[in-house]
This record gives sequence, C-alpha cells and structure tokens, in this order.
Amino acid sequence: MALSEIDRSLLERCLAKKPRAWEDFVDRFTGLVMHVINHTAQCRSILLPVAEREDLAADVLLAIVEDDFAVLRRFRGHSSLATYLTVIARRVVVRSLLQNRAATPLGAVAENALARDSDLEQRLTDQEEVQRLLDHLEGPEQQVVRLYHLEGKTYQEISRVTGISTNSLGPLLSRARTRLRGLPHTT
Repeated sequence: MALSEIDRSLLERCLAKKPRAWEDFVDRFTGLVMHVINHTAQCRSILLPVAEREDLAADVLLAIVEDDFAVLRRFRGHSSLATYLTVIARRVVVRSLLQNRAATPLGAVAENALARDSDLEQRLTDQEEVQRLLDHLEGPEQQVVRLYHLEGKTYQEISRVTGISTNSLGPLLSRARTRLRGLPHTT
C-alpha cells in the first residue's frame, strides 16, 4: 500500500514545520498509536493503567519528533504512513514494556512471554524484516496479515475491506503465521 496524498501532504507539512501540522498529525494518528499500545499489551497479557497508556502514547510521539523528526525523515514511502508508524509505535511500546516491570501481568505467563518474545519482537518490529516476511505471502494472506498486524484493524474492519468472512480470518491468519515462522531469520 503506497503513501496516500493526504499523508504525503501531512508529512511534508510536519517536516517543513508548518503551522498546525503537528497538531493535525497527532489528531490523525493518536488513535492508531493507542490501538498499538492496547494490542501490544493485550498480546502480552499485560494490564496497563490509563495513565501508563497515556505515558506510552507520549513516548511514541516523542520518539517521532526526536532529533527534528528523524523518524519521519527516514520514512521512504514504501508503505502507508500508518503501517510505518505502527512499526515505530510497536518498537517503542515493546521496549518500554520490557524495561518497565511496573505493568501488572494478568498471569504468570506474561513475564515468560516477554522474555521468550524479545528476540522475535526485535526481528518483527524492524520494518525491512516485516516487509521481507510479508513478501513471502500472497494475495489475501498478505493483505490480511498487513491489515491485522501492521495497521491494527479488527476482524470486522478486515472483513469489510477484503470481503473475507470474519469466521475465515482467524484460520487464515493462523496459516500465514505458521508459514512465516518457518522462514529463515535474517539478522
């Protein structure tokens, strides 16, 4: 999915530090950032208080503006801006969750899952690796994996976009994950 004209304009305005550009950026992508925070914590069985979610959202936004928008300047437009920002947000959130043990685990499995997934998470949050993995999928599998894991869409939203029934999405994602797990790692 290529960069939309709306996002291209917003990106250019932010990098040029035009009036209201950052406010428009925050308005457009705060929901995505919050979804990534919630989804990432939920996948790791971590219960985050509202204040910690807000702190994580601020950390993500700070990472974007850091060093004169260095993160945005590195964006090459090979994906949608939402996909790119999802990867950035997930990286910041996972790093913070791994460092901050103040999060309340819902079960004893949470700490083991964080430790076990740390290498995998580093690999999956690297955008080039994600794109390489997605290139091994075709058609509906690639589209569904991208929508679910990178853009944070719900099954209902994916069903509307793809025309695939919500009941078929779980098995399709499971097959795609199995296929991706069998691929060799690059480091």
